[in-house]
Amino acid sequence: MPERPVALLAMHPWALPELFPPELLDRLRTLVRTEPDANLTSFRSGAATAALRDAEILLTGWGCPDIDGAALAAAPRLRAVIHTAGSVKRHVGPAVFARGVAVSSAAQANAVPVAEYTVAALVFAAKRVFARSHWFAHDRAAGDWRSGAGTGLYDRTVGVIGASRIGRLVLERLRAFDLRLLLADPYVTAQQARALGAELVDVDELCRRSDLITLHAPALPETRHLLDARRLALLKDGATLINTGRGSLVDTAALTVHCAKGRLDAVLDVTDPDPLPPGDPLLRLPNVLVTPHLAGSQGHELRRLGDFAVAEVGRFVRGEPLLGAIHGEELHRIA
Repeated sequence: MPERPVALLAMHPWALPELFPPELLDRLRTLVRTEPDANLTSFRSGAATAALRDAEILLTGWGCPDIDGAALAAAPRLRAVIHTAGSVKRHVGPAVFARGVAVSSAAQANAVPVAEYTVAALVFAAKRVFARSHWFAHDRAAGDWRSGAGTGLYDRTVGVIGASRIGRLVLERLRAFDLRLLLADPYVTAQQARALGAELVDVDELCRRSDLITLHAPALPETRHLLDARRLALLKDGATLINTGRGSLVDTAALTVHCAKGRLDAVLDVTDPDPLPPGDPLLRLPNVLVTPHLAGSQGHELRRLGDFAVAEVGRFVRGEPLLGAIHGEELHRIA
């Protein structure tokens, strides 16, 4: 029986207990030789250099240092980077792929809670829960909450920008609702959109027709301020924008103008800048909900990422294809 490969952990220590509870660590240790207590938060120390010398697998997570040329030189036996979170762009660059190191991400597992959060936000936003809750607490004399004119998700049009992993999960879950789905994504054909239950349109048409819009595109130079002042002006009066993707997709200043007038509502789990500075107008508006990256895996949900990563290590050790495989040519367009 071949000797188990050496695996090192490299991530913020706070995530370890929920990513890898004892029973999951025991399963990991049947596959690799690892010492979780030796988790690396830097690749520059003498102890890290010594540990990297024998490492064949890096199990990475939030806070992993950049796997740069120096780190690669210190890890001559490195064969795989298995990431326990979503994007690998902050610590994995072209040099890793050039070395022939296999790279995997738990993005598919992390997409699940984001999609769930997004659908919940759509349901609440369609009911105008946030503004009406504020009214109920502070300004009941201003009207009758029971009227609910124009609210509810039934028979509405929801626009999804980006058929990413999360975007596809959102579309899949929304098919259970009685509504119309629009999709904007330059990499998707009309036939593929229909298979996802949506009508393929461009971003302008999506903005004009949607009652609610949810963003799931990557942060790229070409997607910066994808929803700029011009496109935000295309949205219907009373429309809601939900962003659980990337803050840079939206022109914050332009969105603030529309929300302050009461023309648009917004649910923002990401912003630009991120976080918003104290006192920012968006933080005070009753028709805007701003949250600090709550959509992604939190608490108990981290176990799902650990499960995925350990299963991925098993596939790598057995020589099987990686379910979360990332290829170098994808780096320029992934989140």
